[in-house]
Amino acid sequence: MSVHEVTLPTGALTLTIDRADCPLEEVMGFAARDNARRGFLFLSKVLGKHWPVRPAAMAAMHERLAHAVPALPGPVVFIAMAETAIGLGQGVFEAWLRAHPGQPALFLHTSRYRVGACPIIEFEEAHSHAPRQFLHLPPGADERALLMSARALVLVDDEASTGATFLNLANACRTLNPAIAHVHLATITNFMGESATAGLSARFGLPVTLAAPVTGHYQFVPGQFSASATPAQRFDGDADRGASAAFGRYGLRHALATPAALAARLAATIGPGETVLVLGTGEFMHASFLLGAVLEQLGVDVVVQSTTRSPILTWGAVASALAFPDNYGEGVSNFIYNVQRGQYRHVFICHETAPNAALRQLAALLDARLFHFISETQIDEVA
Repeated sequence: MSVHEVTLPTGALTLTIDRADCPLEEVMGFAARDNARRGFLFLSKVLGKHWPVRPAAMAAMHERLAHAVPALPGPVVFIAMAETAIGLGQGVFEAWLRAHPGQPALFLHTSRYRVGACPIIEFEEAHSHAPRQFLHLPPGADERALLMSARALVLVDDEASTGATFLNLANACRTLNPAIAHVHLATITNFMGESATAGLSARFGLPVTLAAPVTGHYQFVPGQFSASATPAQRFDGDADRGASAAFGRYGLRHALATPAALAARLAATIGPGETVLVLGTGEFMHASFLLGAVLEQLGVDVVVQSTTRSPILTWGAVASALAFPDNYGEGVSNFIYNVQRGQYRHVFICHETAPNAALRQLAALLDARLFHFISETQIDEVA
């Protein structure tokens, strides 16, 4: 057991680690949210969101969490939590598919954008800067059938601190499909504490398992801090934000295609020793990991990261912050952390939205190239 006492600009945090399968500093750091609901952040160093990560390290975490999923009654539905854990959840799903070929399973991710006219489930992430989340009901007959016949849910997030968001989502899914008989929670860190973890099944009303490489509990005492009044969510159900239905919002039964041809073309333009950042945008994360993984296999010095709408202070594990407009057009600020101008020789931005002024501004900020993922197999470089 180890105890970490951290004084943040937003308050005092005490974190007790009960078990860690790997050194804590390799998995996470401490950061301060610009958020009145929760002033701290356990910032993952293996997620590829707020910290640059080698694709191999991300893949290792995907495999670790997939291996820890117990034997479950099928079909199994994997749901990744927006925004931060979408890439993690999709990676865990694909690693699980490789280990369980032929077993029926479905991947979905929650979203803060409504796509198309298919029905949605709405639930709340109460502590978030942008609390409204949505789960689209798949319009495809096969995907809808898998969801409605599922016997188990695997819910994936980067950390568990109260379990409330998992419970809200599980209850929403069980309203649709009362046959769900087991919930498994896959997280990198579990800081709910032993008692709360042991009480999950009683709280959910069905068998619940949880696996996390790092477990413990925390206390946070808020300080005298005034959070920014800038909103991080302006949802308009009638607005088309340009988010795609092709990469997980409508459900996937297969692993995404690897962009091998694009990676080979890009690798040919990268000189020896030149560094590369592959940057996902907002909820569009997994494609950037797949591109980075192929580049890494080709010998490129590459890391993966993503932009975010999460407002975080420049402190602790956040050494720098860049702000820019939202490419989804919601009118909220977006950020990239721990990346400075000129830090990487090459920056490749992967995006699902059509090219727009916000993306061009981001590209100019980082001297980057833009790649529009229209589908798994059609990827257009933006001139």
